[in-house]
Amino acid sequence: MAGGRVPYGRRLAVVGGLAAGAVLLFSAPALAHVSVQPGEAEQGGYTTINFKVPNERDNASTVQLEVTFPADHPMTSVMPQPVPGWQVEITKAKLDKPLESHGKKITETVNKVTWTADKDGVEPGQFQQFPLSVGQLPENADHLVFKALQTYSNKEVVRWIEEPKEGAAEPDNPAPVLRLVAPADDGDGTSSDADTSDTTARVLGVVGIVAGVAGVAFGVFAGRRRSA
Repeated sequence: MAGGRVPYGRRLAVVGGLAAGAVLLFSAPALAHVSVQPGEAEQGGYTTINFKVPNERDNASTVQLEVTFPADHPMTSVMPQPVPGWQVEITKAKLDKPLESHGKKITETVNKVTWTADKDGVEPGQFQQFPLSVGQLPENADHLVFKALQTYSNKEVVRWIEEPKEGAAEPDNPAPVLRLVAPADDGDGTSSDADTSDTTARVLGVVGIVAGVAGVAFGVFAGRRRSA
């Protein structure tokens, strides 16, 4: 290696490795946040979400998760799925203005869901998901913020309550955010029906072509046999 210079290819590989390491270093904390998955749902609908809770400590287990629902967008239906080894408690609050849902008047809504471990909880190096069926999602909002408190067996409480701001750096303790998007069709099923009809027509067309080709081939084969 003349003059002690490192070949360009090797230098490039070293720089690339350092850059990749830096990306992993700075992105790793984000992976450890309490989050809501999937992170996107349709406005005005019902969906199932999971609060994913990784354990960030080496010497303690996560023994409780408390999730607060946004008061400005109350939901008429919140149902937890049983999680083995955990007890769930649902807290409700009176609504200032009753809501209508499927012909019924709703006077209170869920404002908090708390999961508490029966024994060990989420141990170091593990994560747990807490499923909820929720709805009806608002039609006039583009996201929902769920503030969460994560409690460890050593009594430490991590408050995931900071709302991320678009264009700003991610806060140290971001709250789980569910993005809301417009429904896939116009709401009357026209788009879905059109797609189904189009797919059916294409399938029938392909079947017709295959049958026609098979008929021609059979006719040619039969003609050759008669000639023989």
